[in-house]
Amino acid sequence: MIFSTITEELQKELKSNMAQIRFLLMKSPAVAFTTMNEIATRVGKKYKMSLLLNFPQIGKIEDYESYGTQDISMIIDMTRKVFPIKREMIKSKAKEVFGDIKVEDAYMYEGKEGVKVFLESGRIDILPHSLHVWCKFNSKVTEFCDWLLNNCYQLDPGVSGARSEVNS
Repeated sequence: MIFSTITEELQKELKSNMAQIRFLLMKSPAVAFTTMNEIATRVGKKYKMSLLLNFPQIGKIEDYESYGTQDISMIIDMTRKVFPIKREMIKSKAKEVFGDIKVEDAYMYEGKEGVKVFLESGRIDILPHSLHVWCKFNSKVTEFCDWLLNNCYQLDPGVSGARSEVNS
């Protein structure tokens, strides 16, 4: 449940600052983007991660309703190069949650590893140090990302900012 907890908190914080964000968007989209990511940074800090909002397509920043509901990155531990569980478990869980989708190994160089999950609506990039969700969150995306944060990143789902005993 930690992914849903973090993203719900992010959405709440962005919504409570929406008047300021919309004003800044009219003046300077770059300043608005910075302000939104400062809010994301504060939320992420509570969970001992860097949380970033991404706007991968032109015009996406004007889609106020989507803030915090898609295209985010969670940087958990930049020192990690390998997963604490087998990649096959991640790929298997992705297929269990999403059904018949394309899942493949990624970033397999210099002793690093990763997994890419290709969905109809986008993709999820899973690296030992970070999670990048390039699609709109739905119940399946949230379920899978909750599982990832608990099993791959070993974040404690019950306590804000707490990590489990097992860390890499």
